[in-house]
Amino acid sequence: MMDIDMPLDIAFIRRQFPFLRASPPPVYLDSAAMAQVPDAVLNAMTQWEHSSRANVHRGMHARAEESTIAYEAARSTVQQFLNAKHSDEIVFTKSCTEAINLVARSWGETHLQENDAIVLSMLEHHSNIVPWMQLKDRKGIDVLWMDIDENGMPRMEDLEKHLKTGRVKIVSVTALSNVLGVTPDLQKIIALAHEAGALVLLDAAQAIAHMPLDVQKLDCDFLAFSGHKLYGPTGIGVLYGKRKLLETMPPFLGGGMMIREVHTEGFTPADLPAKFEAGTPPIAEAVGLGTAMEWLVAGCRLQVANSSHASSNQQRRTGILWDDIQPHEQSLLQHATCSLQQISGLHILGPTPDSQLLTHGCVSFTLDSVHPHDLTEILGRRSIALRAGHHCCMPLHKRLGIPASTRLSVGVYTTKEEIDACVQAIVEARKKLNT
Repeated sequence: MMDIDMPLDIAFIRRQFPFLRASPPPVYLDSAAMAQVPDAVLNAMTQWEHSSRANVHRGMHARAEESTIAYEAARSTVQQFLNAKHSDEIVFTKSCTEAINLVARSWGETHLQENDAIVLSMLEHHSNIVPWMQLKDRKGIDVLWMDIDENGMPRMEDLEKHLKTGRVKIVSVTALSNVLGVTPDLQKIIALAHEAGALVLLDAAQAIAHMPLDVQKLDCDFLAFSGHKLYGPTGIGVLYGKRKLLETMPPFLGGGMMIREVHTEGFTPADLPAKFEAGTPPIAEAVGLGTAMEWLVAGCRLQVANSSHASSNQQRRTGILWDDIQPHEQSLLQHATCSLQQISGLHILGPTPDSQLLTHGCVSFTLDSVHPHDLTEILGRRSIALRAGHHCCMPLHKRLGIPASTRLSVGVYTTKEEIDACVQAIVEARKKLNT
């Protein structure tokens, strides 16, 4: 395909999403919880169901072979998207949560001993806290914390202090906060941890849709994410792990597919990645996830094909288009921040204005005398979707001294007009709630 320069066409992008084709269209500002799905993904999954539905790696008939090819092609797409060195470093799970649990249960159970320690940051989602707390209860390990500074960034001095104890075996940290929108200094965290002999797991549930993640460049040991935040289906997640580490880890779940041999005395697990994919995998969902990644690579750059002179090659450009997506989303967040700051009594969480720190994906805030649940319920009646609560980050909210917050999050299809409509609705709701 030719590599030509075409700007993002947001109107065309929006027309690819069934959810946004409603009349009048909803104002959807909750992509951090679940992104919407384009036609390409739905069509690919439907096509698999219609013509290739069969179990993978188990049959010699045509449909089984077609299904296996589609499933493994999706794995190769994920490998390329992350720039993993080997395709067998990609393990399909049902969610980011399951992927983190897999590491905690498999690697953690076999490699951690009493008095070993794991380091988390105060930014973490419950999915990257609870599995390690469970391991603490089972194995007697310690969970140590990196506090955050005034801009919401993890304190490197805390990490360095913990690493100096010599007890830390793994650092598990978010690649992007789902509340504050800040990105920790991943390269520094990974370098410090490796220097101290510790591994690093990145929770990329939020980051995967907003920034490039090159696992070889980052040199992270594990990385986990879900499909439903990347314009893909629910019920599919990914664990990336370095091959040498995955090979040392026992299976997480037992059953079919994950074995080489089973005898009355025991069993021998299969090779990677099959030993971590017990049972019938989420085949249609894997196909959908692979298509979502391919769509993000090229679909955002497709222009409306009205010209008879435009060939399909001329309508596409190769390469992941973060150079287009990120400026668009940055412009949205800056617009949202500036607009929200004009509302009396509204307090934005995260970096201070003079910090020059970029945020990604979302902006969260509180509003004096208005509970986030009340605010979002009123906006919801007007088909404006925000998120309210602790966002599965109770330790962070406790650290910030608030019980809950309201979150506005964006995707590649979000427009400034939607943000303006939301801000106006917040102003009107505040008046209504305070009367």
